[in-house]
Amino acid sequence: MNAALFTLAAYLLGSIPFAIVVSRALRIADPRTYGSKNIGATNVLRSGHRIVALLTLAGDAGKGWIAVLVAAALDAEPEMLALVGLCAFIGHVFPVWLRFHGGKGVATAAGVLIALDWRLGLAVIVVWLGVVAASRYSSLGAICAAIAAPIAAWLLDGVGPVLLATTAMAALLLQRHHANIGKLLRGEESRVGEKAKASAS
Repeated sequence: MNAALFTLAAYLLGSIPFAIVVSRALRIADPRTYGSKNIGATNVLRSGHRIVALLTLAGDAGKGWIAVLVAAALDAEPEMLALVGLCAFIGHVFPVWLRFHGGKGVATAAGVLIALDWRLGLAVIVVWLGVVAASRYSSLGAICAAIAAPIAAWLLDGVGPVLLATTAMAALLLQRHHANIGKLLRGEESRVGEKAKASAS
């Protein structure tokens, strides 16, 4: 019963679409109406509202981080902590509130990894930042970070629940970026900071 409650609570927390919540609170366009129509911070940044993008990033990362920390405070076992983190990530990608059409999960995954092992979270964030700084492609940074995450998890924590959860998140994150991979190969991907060409009023 405790396992079911932990995982359900983590999923529901992960399902909170902070991009939409913050955008509505600050009365700007719904992120599903412009750019990539994604509910992540990168797409919100295309609206030109940096504060909204920052709040979205903090909310998406924070929900993954909080889900794991709350479970840890309630004395959940390491296996359950990893499962809780994975459920929070799945909640963001497939949110019940949005008919299971969610974001790609980069920020939420980062929050989860920081809570599971701060060294792992930091390593993945460094990879993402380094690639984005060099290329100005957020998607390329996410793809490289997803590839690096299981490797870092294995080096830092060995074979165990953290590696399994990290590998599952990385696989789903890569799948969610399949369209971006095609755009990168064709040279059509948008760079960080580029405003949406058209947005709904």
